[in-house]
Amino acid sequence: MDHDQNFKNLILDYPEQALAFFAPEEAAGLDAAARVLPIRQEQIKDRLSDRFRALDIPLLGEWPDGQRALLLFVIEEETDPRRFSPHRLARYCLDLAELFETDRVVPVVVFLHKGARAGPLRLGGDRHTYLDFRYLACPLAELPFERFRASDNLVARLNLPNMAYPATAKLTVYHAAFQGLLQLEPDPDRQAKYLDFVDLYAALTPEELAEYRQHYPEEVEAMTTFAERHRKEGLEQGLEQGLEQGLEQGIEQGIEQGMKKGERAVLLRLIERKFGPEAAAAHRTRIEHADPDTLLAWSDNLLTAESVEEVFRE
Repeated sequence: MDHDQNFKNLILDYPEQALAFFAPEEAAGLDAAARVLPIRQEQIKDRLSDRFRALDIPLLGEWPDGQRALLLFVIEEETDPRRFSPHRLARYCLDLAELFETDRVVPVVVFLHKGARAGPLRLGGDRHTYLDFRYLACPLAELPFERFRASDNLVARLNLPNMAYPATAKLTVYHAAFQGLLQLEPDPDRQAKYLDFVDLYAALTPEELAEYRQHYPEEVEAMTTFAERHRKEGLEQGLEQGLEQGLEQGIEQGIEQGMKKGERAVLLRLIERKFGPEAAAAHRTRIEHADPDTLLAWSDNLLTAESVEEVFRE
């Protein structure tokens, strides 16, 4: 799983809320007049032969009226705390400070898993310390779930599955994260996108999914709506792919192949979402050999089916 890319997407989609959650001490200084912008990830090189230093997610806090100086945030996601290097992060921060001609730089490290991590970096001699580099740490796995379960910060709610909670509360955590997504994100496309984020980090087993469907039927209905949207997007994508293939193999054949591919993939996703991965796996071969009209009929059946067998009724 590409945790780094997952968190990059999350932070770039919700920069203000990300800073408020991951770096609350410093983000409190970003008043309503400030705007938060992503900046160039790869730093300018002194020479073309030099290697790039790629930052995780650098953000710029800017006051357009010029009342306050720029405030730079360097956010690094570190899955394994043992791999974190304060030396590397210090170099990144110094590069940014020089590039933007500022000493207002805030380093933030988001630790996904538990573990020992390096502390501040201090360089000096026998008499003095000449570099004292500190960073803000957000150890997700150590944050108590209960503290954030009703937060109005969407980034916090989406990260509930990454926090500390007893094993018996897993479905409660998933429910709180999903409710936060529904309540705090009005954009249907973003809802569908970050349902995947919650799913990835909650990692419910087939048995837990079945229990969740039993206890939270209204959420299952919302998930089905998301999946239906993905089905339509899959059809559009399949149509586009089919058109491209049609340039070489014939327009009609290409469109048909693209639509069938999109229908099959999305129907399997719908079944997995509603009835679990085992149900999808059991019917995969049948779906892959079905014709377009049959696939469409099964997709319609899925909307009202209470069991996977009802999906395939005549």
